[in-house]
Amino acid sequence: MNIHDYLSRIGFEGKLNVSVETLHALQLAHMKTVPFENLDISLGQKIRLDMDNLRDKIVTRKRGGFCYELNGLFAWLLKEIGFEVIYLNARDFHEEDGTFGIDFDHLALMVKIPNESIRWLVDVGWGDSFTSPLDIDNANWQEQSLRAYCLEPFQNGYQLWQKGYDGKIVRQYYFNLTAHSFPFEYEAACVYHQTSPQSIFTKNQIISRATEDGRVSLDNDELIITKRGQQIRLPVHEDERATLLKKYFGVVL
Repeated sequence: MNIHDYLSRIGFEGKLNVSVETLHALQLAHMKTVPFENLDISLGQKIRLDMDNLRDKIVTRKRGGFCYELNGLFAWLLKEIGFEVIYLNARDFHEEDGTFGIDFDHLALMVKIPNESIRWLVDVGWGDSFTSPLDIDNANWQEQSLRAYCLEPFQNGYQLWQKGYDGKIVRQYYFNLTAHSFPFEYEAACVYHQTSPQSIFTKNQIISRATEDGRVSLDNDELIITKRGQQIRLPVHEDERATLLKKYFGVVL
């Protein structure tokens, strides 16, 4: 894979060194250009996690993906640059019954800069969440624009909390710091999310990306535009979808 093609895909033009500044800039650039989306599932297209398929889909065809795809490929980029990367087993919190999802429900990353002690939680594959890495060992609220995030020690790991624009606090997911192998250990969960009627990805169509002042999402039959904490929801007819996908996400199916 050509690293410069990937950097061009995410519109990154900064210094390419192994630093905190570069790590923050790369995550933000990725989230503003590569959408979180599950459209292949509704189209009946099988999602494969090998690097050739991920590169072709995200870099060459300028599509997005969900966590295994986005964080799987982003981890490759970070390692090529020189960051230390560990694949984490994260589990989505289910607010309706207070439980967590299956093992390997979500792929998140722990990233370190060689010879430095800070451990960063990095995630370009969750959707509407933090746009800059979070210090795993900082138990305080970490502010980002109009929202804040907290990594609370929990059982043998951490749970991620988000304080929203309106001050509401929600739990997003749980993870521990055990290192795992990608894609091997994540393949069964990836198949589950493509096929199980219990998966949110077989129940809904979503595509979403960060913007300069918020986020834009096409969620089933609604276009949701968030600017500086204010949200606008517009109904979408089926014959509008292709135009909106290209306009807001650069996606042509």
